[in-house]
Amino acid sequence: MTERWRTVAAATGLAAPDGTTRPTIFAEMSALAARTGAANLGQGFPDADGPEWIREAAVAAIRSGANQYPPGRGIPELRAAIARHQQRHYGLELDPDTEVLVTAGATEALATAVLALAGPGDEVVTLEPFFDSHAANIAMAGATHVTVPLVPGPDGFRVDLEALERAVSPRTRLILLNTPHNPTGAVLSADELAAIARAAVAADAIVLSDEVYEHLTFDGATHVPIATLPGMRERTLTVSSAGKTFSLTGWKIGWISGPAELIEAVLAIKQFTTFVGGAPFQPAVARALDEGDPDVAALRDDLDARRAFLVDGLRRVGFDAVVPSGTYFVCADATALLGSHADGAAFARALPEAAGVATVPLSAFCVPGSPTALALAPWLRFTFVKDRATLETAVERLVASSASR
Repeated sequence: MTERWRTVAAATGLAAPDGTTRPTIFAEMSALAARTGAANLGQGFPDADGPEWIREAAVAAIRSGANQYPPGRGIPELRAAIARHQQRHYGLELDPDTEVLVTAGATEALATAVLALAGPGDEVVTLEPFFDSHAANIAMAGATHVTVPLVPGPDGFRVDLEALERAVSPRTRLILLNTPHNPTGAVLSADELAAIARAAVAADAIVLSDEVYEHLTFDGATHVPIATLPGMRERTLTVSSAGKTFSLTGWKIGWISGPAELIEAVLAIKQFTTFVGGAPFQPAVARALDEGDPDVAALRDDLDARRAFLVDGLRRVGFDAVVPSGTYFVCADATALLGSHADGAAFARALPEAAGVATVPLSAFCVPGSPTALALAPWLRFTFVKDRATLETAVERLVASSASR
């Protein structure tokens, strides 16, 4: 194993003692679910495809000849639709020719941005827990990963603002933000966003904001892009995608927007990764962004009902479940079930066989062995993006397993 890959594997918890590479926790738990017939509430992808009219628009694009390389920045229609979306929802004005770049999903947008803008000697600050690719991207860039805890409390997971102040320094090149937040379901508050903005300005850092769950918020929570805050547009790159908004995760159509000089830097890396992709999906996503607001509202309402069902079911079993303000996920503390020294990772690996339900330990989204990982060791993440029958099966099995203990 090369030294760089050792660094990446260590950062993501994938380095096995024998030098081989472990599968990700998502792959591991999905394989366990398949082997045991467990209801899979681990990996966050929808059971149902997105709206039929959007899928038919892609079919029409294939039939009309949109099957070769699209322009490197993305087709003009999609870039213009992204700019209109940002203006309509958030009042952000973008030049679609210079300030918008279409990518192979949000994953590529984030990876190429980190590779373009950070390197050895730089620090990249994230919240912790964090989506696993964030740590891998930082390690691949050779930068240093610095984390700020999200702490569970009566109003959900909240940013430790004192830790934020300590974490951001003159060495900070990037603050990699994620709101609505995977895995905790937190939607960052105005005060939290303002504190992050102040820290970024003080350190002259760039903010890379992962906003893929921007439209999936509940209970009146409002997503506010940090680029809309005073002094932040010129130092913020905003990332989103069609995958979560329209339940089309396999299309891998994402985008990144922001100041032209930063987009140029990302494009310089992106053109040597995937180059381009998703030619027939791009015109379909352009239409979806312009015409799909009613579909997004219907999805949000449906997810809201499934979220309430899962939270109630987990609490009936004995979990201390935090009600998420956004995303696909509920995080739940198993301490009451397992005791004060609960090992959530071991519990998650045992559940498919013992109860017929697959989930993911929250510690998998932390730096291995960090204080946050230890504090969240008893916690599990469950997804409610599955169909109602799967959720009902999972809750029934958990209730039955709990009653038999």
